[in-house]
Amino acid sequence: MFRSNRKGKWIVALLVVVLATLITTTMHRNSVAAGNDYESIELFTDVLSIVKKSYVEEVDTKKLIYGAINGMLSSLDPHSSFMSPETYKEMKIETKGSFGGLGIEISIKEGILTVISPIEDTPAYRAGIKAGDQILKIDDKYTKDLTIMDAVKRMRGTKGTKVTLSIMRDGFEKPKEFPLVRDIIQVKSVKFKTLDEGYAYVRIAQFQEKTDDDLQKALESLNESNKGKIRGLVLDLRNDPGGLLEQAVRVAEHFLDEGKLIVYTEGRDKESQMRFSSRKGDKQPNYPIVVLINSGSASASEIVAGALQDHKRAVVMGVQSFGKGSVQTILPLSDNSGLRLTTARYYTPSGRSIQAKGISPDIVVDRIELASGAEKKDSMHLREKDLENHFENDKKESAADKEEALPIYKTDEQVKSDYQLLRALDLLKGWEILKKVMATAS
Repeated sequence: MFRSNRKGKWIVALLVVVLATLITTTMHRNSVAAGNDYESIELFTDVLSIVKKSYVEEVDTKKLIYGAINGMLSSLDPHSSFMSPETYKEMKIETKGSFGGLGIEISIKEGILTVISPIEDTPAYRAGIKAGDQILKIDDKYTKDLTIMDAVKRMRGTKGTKVTLSIMRDGFEKPKEFPLVRDIIQVKSVKFKTLDEGYAYVRIAQFQEKTDDDLQKALESLNESNKGKIRGLVLDLRNDPGGLLEQAVRVAEHFLDEGKLIVYTEGRDKESQMRFSSRKGDKQPNYPIVVLINSGSASASEIVAGALQDHKRAVVMGVQSFGKGSVQTILPLSDNSGLRLTTARYYTPSGRSIQAKGISPDIVVDRIELASGAEKKDSMHLREKDLENHFENDKKESAADKEEALPIYKTDEQVKSDYQLLRALDLLKGWEILKKVMATAS
């Protein structure tokens, strides 16, 4: 009894010593960390003071501070950046869909300024700038040491002014110059049309403040023009560089049942840990969907593609997407400048992080530019009906046969020149045919 009690006291005493040691160690570490922070801040103020006092020319303190902040953020990742009051103002205008410039989304890849994607119907798009192009020079300024915001600032400008980009691309023996004329970039977020009877096409170029509203109007219009019966939908997210996370969630909601997880984020702050699920509201009928993606599909477009893919709501077709799986929070600062800071990673419903990986398509289809004369070439093939003295089919085509036959690509010219879109439409039509075959078999 005594020995047992004595042993218990020793254990308690030992636990107290261990706990005290842990507390002391933690406090010491915190103290060391705080001390290191203070030393680093002191080092910064020393350098600032020396530059202010001894630099060959007088310098503006704010310019030095802005430069220091830019350098600090650029050391973190390609997407964190500081925005001067002017740039921050432009950024807010851009999310509304109108700004002056060339029309390209850019990033830093392996230390090189790289095009994520050109925006449709802009000077860069019309000049042939492509996703993956490396921008080596903007006019006479090499981009090697430029931050993304500096590069954006150099490419933005007044409508009608000129700028030349020096581009390196796979297949180029040397950089090629692309002379461009700036324009007002008014990005139309959603475009739509009927590809063929019952088969709808929606193109989302960028996720902006009104993307969800525009998509709703597009779907209503398509439903009406197809007499209330959409057989299938091609959702084109190619070269969509992303945009607002909230809008990506709302777009996905149109096609997912209430309660389905769309995306979740994880970060160090509690505020960065969020889950977004489909809410109650108008839902699209359960028609088949093909989502088109490519290397220019990034961020918000990858969220939509990943959610629809994980929930088996759509077939994803094309090539591997860009792989931007991080969330940037925009923080306004006291002097009307802004901070774009990477605060979290996002994950698809099944728990996939697509950061630096991208969304893998269910069906890989490379983009092939179809020859405009493809239809003419097809007519050169010899068929039975072309043979001299051939006899006709003894059975006349009935009205029912005509009604059941799926229409061939006759209403939209884009399909004839866009191989990925052609394959997507083929898949939707095959789906319809297979459904009828299975129904007949059962």
